[in-house]
Amino acid sequence: MAKIKMVFKGETVPRYETTGASGMDICAYLPEIQDVEIEPGKRFLVPTGIFVQIPTGYELQIRARSGLAIKYGICLANGIGTIDEDYRGELQIPLINLGEDTFKISHGDRIAQMVMCKYEKVTIEMVENLDDSERGAGGFGHTGISRKEK
Repeated sequence: MAKIKMVFKGETVPRYETTGASGMDICAYLPEIQDVEIEPGKRFLVPTGIFVQIPTGYELQIRARSGLAIKYGICLANGIGTIDEDYRGELQIPLINLGEDTFKISHGDRIAQMVMCKYEKVTIEMVENLDDSERGAGGFGHTGISRKEK
């Protein structure tokens, strides 16, 4: 169970919007300024007023909301954000406007989603050679676009 502390009362806490949702929507916390405008190509670190205590062995992933991305070009500046289990500061969301128009964020707007993910730590073994694989060193488009190319 994750513990959440919020600096405001009476606002929407992170929640699953549907029964099948894997991510909880999180909202902008902008009580003093009410609105923020992000111009095309610019970034803004959006406060949420949320603090979390993540269970041991879990990370909290922050992800873009697909609707904001496709409709307005609003994405996370760092792709997917990882919140480590020992972080206790405020969750802040680094948004970037990849769209063509200025985008306005108001206090209480749903701006991102968070997904709790279990992880395992691995031990690193330094070696001189790696085992072969079918793919080998092929990367960045080595299989082409069309299935007909294979």
